[in-house]
Amino acid sequence: MSNTMLLSPFQIGDLKLKNRVVMSPMCMHAADEDGEVTDWLTTHYTARALGQVGLIFLESLAINKKGMIGPNDIGIWADKHVAGLKKLIDKIHSYGAKVGAQISHGGRLSYVPKEGDYERLAPSAIPLSEDFPIPRALTIPEIKELVAEFGQAARRAKEAGFDILEIHTAHGYMLNEFLSPLSNTRTDEYGGSQENRYRILSEIIREVKNYWDQTLFVRISSNDYKEGGNIPEDFINYAKWMKADGIDLIDCSSGGIAAVKVNSYPNYQVGAAELIKKEVDILTGAVGLVETGKQAEEILRNNRADLVFVGRAMLRDPFWVRSAAVDLKEEIDIPVEYTRYGSNWFVN
Repeated sequence: MSNTMLLSPFQIGDLKLKNRVVMSPMCMHAADEDGEVTDWLTTHYTARALGQVGLIFLESLAINKKGMIGPNDIGIWADKHVAGLKKLIDKIHSYGAKVGAQISHGGRLSYVPKEGDYERLAPSAIPLSEDFPIPRALTIPEIKELVAEFGQAARRAKEAGFDILEIHTAHGYMLNEFLSPLSNTRTDEYGGSQENRYRILSEIIREVKNYWDQTLFVRISSNDYKEGGNIPEDFINYAKWMKADGIDLIDCSSGGIAAVKVNSYPNYQVGAAELIKKEVDILTGAVGLVETGKQAEEILRNNRADLVFVGRAMLRDPFWVRSAAVDLKEEIDIPVEYTRYGSNWFVN
């Protein structure tokens, strides 16, 4: 048993993770043209499972082909995607990691191929900046259709065998656009007050839970970094409503709703995770330039968050968990193939 919190098992409801290290969802844009899993993606994700990550999120899965974040995103908009996802999940499970599905719609930032003849949709007809096209505001029937699409994505995630589901409400995409007053100026029941801006997410959570009875996360952008936008304190109310709606953990990222330069530095988003955790008494995940084991352990030891999400550092080092263990002077379980003649080649 490890003496660290980072490398010790962690229980969320009925789900047990072998450690508190999470690979953040990061778009690789390496699926085929129909959103199907490729050999490259299988190698990419199973390498991190071999590297002893406790929970691996695939890149954000598009609930609608017209809502992809970028070209060649993995899809979950059709039943045909289930078989390929299941095969990948089974592979990751075979190396002892759990697998998360982040489901999303790109909103006004959706990818439109050159030959595409469709328009970008958003809560309001407000572009990210003057350099971006003006989206069309969703109608009420289209909002109801969007809610239903999230529910069907959850059904497919369940059928594929995912362990955790996360609703993507961050980084300037559709649901983040609804929550932010910078991008949502609607005057109907989906705009204006915090309660109204939250309404679509509440409806999606309830719809998702019709199909998904396992651990459920929401990723947020806790700070819009622009006057008039959301700040971490605004998410105290949002988090209370998420908790009441049955969310298990809030994954605290930031930015994306405004075309501004963010001053990022190690642990720069951890404060939001700490605030929400303490004010709302809900599990949180910390993300944002967490690069070393000691950094991650400090977050957990000081009760600032419950899970640590690692992004770019995990791209540079598929065996980041091993590197964190060395940093913390701990030993971790290793694949038996990495031992020979009594030597631990993996650690030494």
